[in-house]
Amino acid sequence: MNRTSILFFLVTMFSALTLMAADPPAVSEATEACLMCHETLHPGIVGSWRESRHSRITPASATAVTGLARKVSSSTVPAEQAGVVVGCAECHMLRPDEHADSFEHNDYRIHIVVSPDDCAVCHSVETEQYAGNIMAHAYANLKGNALYQDLERNLLGMPEYENGKLSFKDPDPEIEAQGCLYCHGTKLEVTGTQTRETDFGEMQFPVIAGWPNQGVGRVNLDGSLGSCSACHTRHDFSIATARKPYTCKECHVGPDVPVYKVYSASKHGNIFHSQEKDWDFNAVPWTVGEDFTAPTCAACHVSLLVDPEGEVIAERTHSMNNRIATRIFGLVYSHAHPKIPDTTVIRNKDGLPLPTALDGTPASEFLIGPEEQARRRAEMKTICRSCHGSSWVDGHFARYDQTHDATNAATLEATRILAEIWENGYATGPAAGGSPFDEAIERRWADIWLFYANSIRFTSAMAGGGDYAVFADGFYSHSKGLAEMHQWLKEREPGDQSD
Repeated sequence: MNRTSILFFLVTMFSALTLMAADPPAVSEATEACLMCHETLHPGIVGSWRESRHSRITPASATAVTGLARKVSSSTVPAEQAGVVVGCAECHMLRPDEHADSFEHNDYRIHIVVSPDDCAVCHSVETEQYAGNIMAHAYANLKGNALYQDLERNLLGMPEYENGKLSFKDPDPEIEAQGCLYCHGTKLEVTGTQTRETDFGEMQFPVIAGWPNQGVGRVNLDGSLGSCSACHTRHDFSIATARKPYTCKECHVGPDVPVYKVYSASKHGNIFHSQEKDWDFNAVPWTVGEDFTAPTCAACHVSLLVDPEGEVIAERTHSMNNRIATRIFGLVYSHAHPKIPDTTVIRNKDGLPLPTALDGTPASEFLIGPEEQARRRAEMKTICRSCHGSSWVDGHFARYDQTHDATNAATLEATRILAEIWENGYATGPAAGGSPFDEAIERRWADIWLFYANSIRFTSAMAGGGDYAVFADGFYSHSKGLAEMHQWLKEREPGDQSD
């Protein structure tokens, strides 16, 4: 054995012995008590936690990290939690008086639902940012908007055909929870207690309406909004999981928000699927060109990005709309992003709770102005330029803008046809006290802006998504829907309209 080999052997042995001698991170007595039972009852939960960063690093050591690699944003952590790893007790026993589901369990007072305000003990900045995110208000924005409730009732409600008329009842709460509220989030409420027979005898537990749910706008039992586990899945709360597009796919798959399927068909998605095994999804900060070589959802909208020299390209944010100038999702038209996350306050010029009027006029009072739009676009362009030249980036956004104009213009023509249908009494619109969603021709109109226009816009946003802009719910379906609406109208008009 030569000198280099001997030296390498000694260094390796010393490192191994040092690691063996080092004390493992401390686990609190309360968490140890939880693990004693739940490792048998719920090995999947405990196994995920043991693989997590939480199980290996104490808040004290996490707050000692300096610079961009620091993952804990709170300046201090309570002393009783700083020196132990973040285990069962450190999350499920926090702030018991604030949680309506707190109950006595094996001599400990615990709560079932962990909320963003619990996570704020270590992650205060992220919690504050998320609270200002339109996602955090997803439940209230849906349930607090009479027009959206009308659409939901006509989608999820139980149909009833009576006396020649088809109507829809309000949806059953469990159907609603599995439907729109799966992603938007439910409102949790303790409705009582129940006694259950367990492996350790009879125990009492709270009954929680709306549970289980991990929707982005869930209304929690401490009054906070949202669910961190929507992206950082329980119980490993992995950065890597949150950064991969599969997580966003859960709600953004279409056809109304076809982000994932368009991304998968795009060149960016092509690179991700073929190379992801070689990328580092855990690195903080995330270095463009070293840790990954094509964007994911998180790269564009959330993550702290740096170049290979360590210079910041984009700051970390958990307010998902901070880098978004235009709200692609058609309601009924794409439009500037709302100023505040509570969209229930929006009223268009006709008094409807929509960000645009049916003629396309934006409710500008409630939407960000040109200056803020330009700031957000500049930030997104900076991210794009970390992989693309300026001419490519400028060309992309010029095409993107034209896509918005084209889809909005075509949607306006569909809306003009529907307005004529309403005026002639062939269907009953809002002006006559009717729903804009309960008749077949109105559903055809909704298809045009809710599915087809959105597919085209998201394809443009992803810098291409194969056929999704044309034949796969794109321009072909968009124009076909227009033609069908026009034909539907003409078939109902009396006499020969050609004379």
